Amino acid sequence: MTGDAGVSSIDPVAVGGEGLGVQTLRPRRTLGWSIGMTIAALALPLLAAELWLMNTRESWPIIAATASVGVVLILVAWFGYRRTRASISKYGIVEHGFFGGVSTVAARDVAGVLRVQLYRANSLDTTQELFVVERTGRGAFRMRGRFWDEPTMDRVADVLGVEETVGSEPMTLAELREANPRLLYWFERRSLTR
Repeated sequence: MTGDAGVSSIDPVAVGGEGLGVQTLRPRRTLGWSIGMTIAALALPLLAAELWLMNTRESWPIIAATASVGVVLILVAWFGYRRTRASISKYGIVEHGFFGGVSTVAARDVAGVLRVQLYRANSLDTTQELFVVERTGRGAFRMRGRFWDEPTMDRVADVLGVEETVGSEPMTLAELREANPRLLYWFERRSLTR
């Protein structure tokens, strides 16, 4: 195509002959269903109680409003899930979060990748956690095993071109908080038992 702005094309463009090498990683497919089902499981009993307790002829606006709010919440959760992704290349990470936030991490700021097995709360089951660690020691990007599968996590260090360290023993959140609190979210850095 040509025009006033010059020549454009819809063909892929290679930079330096190798392309950008961007890999887009998405959360588990089952996550979308589990979010929607959880909201539906909370909304349906409320709707059933309204139908049971209220005279439907006179209170249909309340019942319709409740059903509408439930449908809107399910749609918002679905679109949030569909929007969630991480684009990773040798140049860094661009994360599009569930709530719409976008964060970027330049590859020059990445020191390495740390993978640990964390015990779930009040359980002996563990989940894989991946942390992309900045040179300052702060966690720049995190992938939780409940949301991301292991084959997806396996690709992160290779694409970024950094070393991956794997923890030898599973640990609790309290142990990780004590060993390296800067990897955790702000709400995980504080213990409720102190």
